[in-house]
Amino acid sequence: MTALEQYRRLEALGLWRESPADQRREVVVSLGDATLVISTPSETALTHWSLPAIERKNPGRVPALYAPGADSTEQLELEDPDMIEALEKVLTAIRRSGPHPGRLRWLLSATIGVGAMALALFWLPEALTRQTVSLLPQAKRAEIGEALLDEITRLAGRPCTAARGRAALQDLTNRVFQGTRVPGVILLPATIPDTIALPGNLIVASAALVEDFETPEVLAGFLLAEDVRRQASDPIQTLLEDVGLVVTFRLLTTGEIADDALAAHAVTLLSRPQPPVDEATLVARFAAANLSTQPYAFARDVSGETVLGLIEADPMRTSGATPLLPDDRWVSLQEICSGG
Repeated sequence: MTALEQYRRLEALGLWRESPADQRREVVVSLGDATLVISTPSETALTHWSLPAIERKNPGRVPALYAPGADSTEQLELEDPDMIEALEKVLTAIRRSGPHPGRLRWLLSATIGVGAMALALFWLPEALTRQTVSLLPQAKRAEIGEALLDEITRLAGRPCTAARGRAALQDLTNRVFQGTRVPGVILLPATIPDTIALPGNLIVASAALVEDFETPEVLAGFLLAEDVRRQASDPIQTLLEDVGLVVTFRLLTTGEIADDALAAHAVTLLSRPQPPVDEATLVARFAAANLSTQPYAFARDVSGETVLGLIEADPMRTSGATPLLPDDRWVSLQEICSGG
């Protein structure tokens, strides 16, 4: 101990008693390596006090009173200023180098507090969203999907509903999603993104996908791509991540979702770029539907440069694809927004 080195040979006279009932007796006090040695004037050791345990009973006052511990009945009285100074320096050095339970408790409390905040900020929203998504019944999903559709049509225009066009669209949808859960497909005026998946098994598509292209395979490809996208990211989860923790908690506990939250999410859906889909998964879906990837690929990029993988992986390259719709049904689908 550095603080002890200069006091190793220091001795002083003091008064010591073993208990309050005993008479004080004169003793010689000396500093040892780890103890305070109390001896008779004839150098017979009476006791050894452990330095880390020593406590001063009257800080700042002289004579200084010391005890070998908080509960001890022993007491040492010192008036020698050099010995008092030495003891105070040594005890201060010991306490500084020893453990600090209060500081440890503070550090533990701070760590727990930071952990709790991190839990609330990062884990809780995600966990609450997952829980809500898993517990939401299909009927409520459909209700939310219809409410979102109302918000989207209020912003982008009414759905295209020509009777022959609707029938042709249903034929195409049944053909593309054969053997799977067929979504409800709604065509809106060309002021919206290509496709948007909504809760409740709904897909909203732009009428431009039938009005601006020569074959129904383009619309079919975009519908397949949107189906792959919504299977990778549940539209309900996308909604809840967008509207936040409070709205999610209310939906979980009451089954209700605020109209303004739906309106804000509808605006986001109409303005946010669609994330890309996994190309291998998409090609597999085209193969399962017996569809060529090329009409869809060239509709995305007429040069073919950014969609070369889709073109080269065309599952119908070596065999002819069955036409999606007869010509007259395709014409009716193209006129779905004009009353044809």
